[in-house]
Amino acid sequence: MYIPRDVDIELDLWKADSKHKPLLVRGARQVGKTKTIREFSKKFDSFIELNFEKDPRLKILFSGELSPEVICGNISTIFKTPIVPGKTLLFFDEIQECVQAIASLRFFYEDMPGLHLIAAGSLLEFALSEIPTFGVGRIRSMFLYPISFSEFLEGAGERKLLERIKEANPGSPINELLHSRLVELVRKFICLGGMPEIVATYIETNDLYKCQLLLDDLIVSIQADFAKYRKKTPVSRLGEVFQAVVFQAGHKFVYSKACAQATHNQVKEALQLLVTAGLIYTVTHSSCNGLPLGAGADAQKQKMIVFDTGIFQRIMGLDLKDFLLSENFEAINKGNLAEQFVGLELIKSGSCYQNQALYYWHREAKSSNAEVDYVISISQKIVPLEVKSGTKGSMQSLYLFLREKNLDRGIRISNENFSTYDSIEVYPLYAVGDLRI
Repeated sequence: MYIPRDVDIELDLWKADSKHKPLLVRGARQVGKTKTIREFSKKFDSFIELNFEKDPRLKILFSGELSPEVICGNISTIFKTPIVPGKTLLFFDEIQECVQAIASLRFFYEDMPGLHLIAAGSLLEFALSEIPTFGVGRIRSMFLYPISFSEFLEGAGERKLLERIKEANPGSPINELLHSRLVELVRKFICLGGMPEIVATYIETNDLYKCQLLLDDLIVSIQADFAKYRKKTPVSRLGEVFQAVVFQAGHKFVYSKACAQATHNQVKEALQLLVTAGLIYTVTHSSCNGLPLGAGADAQKQKMIVFDTGIFQRIMGLDLKDFLLSENFEAINKGNLAEQFVGLELIKSGSCYQNQALYYWHREAKSSNAEVDYVISISQKIVPLEVKSGTKGSMQSLYLFLREKNLDRGIRISNENFSTYDSIEVYPLYAVGDLRI
């Protein structure tokens, strides 16, 4: 089954744009790039897909001159399908396997501007680093992430619940029965994660156990992919560092605890490869003295989050029974699952045309140690977010941050319904994706 994605709307706009550029869809393995594009292809009269991983022989099409007319003529002959600008969607899948095909994208914009061309690939960032020039201004990148909670609700046929979430706010909470239902659903989603295969399987079978076994398969395939980085860093080191990210989640990453047999620089290199592959995201400390938040960033202080909560909880060995049945899962919240979920939802809710950055704030002092889980900008204003796993907990760090930065709005994210505490607005976990709206 195909689960509708938010980027579907962006793809429609791209199709209608008379000045569209070749589109490069980027993202980690198995986040749904190919399936999304195949679904989109149904809106064209004809569709041609070249998969350079499945059929390496196709690379020869790009071994000579990179003239779009010549390339399209050869493709049309091989696939026995005419390529008509405006009516044909041409798709280069797993394009990282053919660096020359990547290099050719810029010429399609210049020489065949009417053709709709999409390229996609996993581990694509490694291939891009090998190209001297990447056609700046001639290619548009689109970033695709695992399925968000709102996309999960849409796919599960819960559109009415989605509408209720969008209508609610801290001054107008959602109906308590609906709130309880949404808390239950968001817990299940955290266990499942957003990998399309897992979500589709759950929607079709309602079998959480089967989904956990599929998650195990995904973890094995992710680890197997580490071998593709072999020329850059040892596979065993990548595995150790990935495990370290999982078990240090929610805390400042400590390099010395990541890999006993590696130096600081070697761990740093492995981390960068995992970030480049889209398997982990960094949450960087910012002084938060003004916008943009990146201006006050300190790359020496970072937390790391794994790209999918389902994969994360499976590696952590979460007890699903306790997690799903406990009224307050704070006590069993291994690795700050709620904080992981919020960070991922913030990334997914951002523009698909930008590589999203996350920031947090931490003050280290003997007498006053304080940390705010995330800091974002809303309507050109700095807004701190504090994440709670349950419905209780003090907000000392949040209040301290507001006083120190002279701000009048903070947000607490928890299992509570929409509400307010003085200058603090409360948003339920299930509403994180709508924060920036």
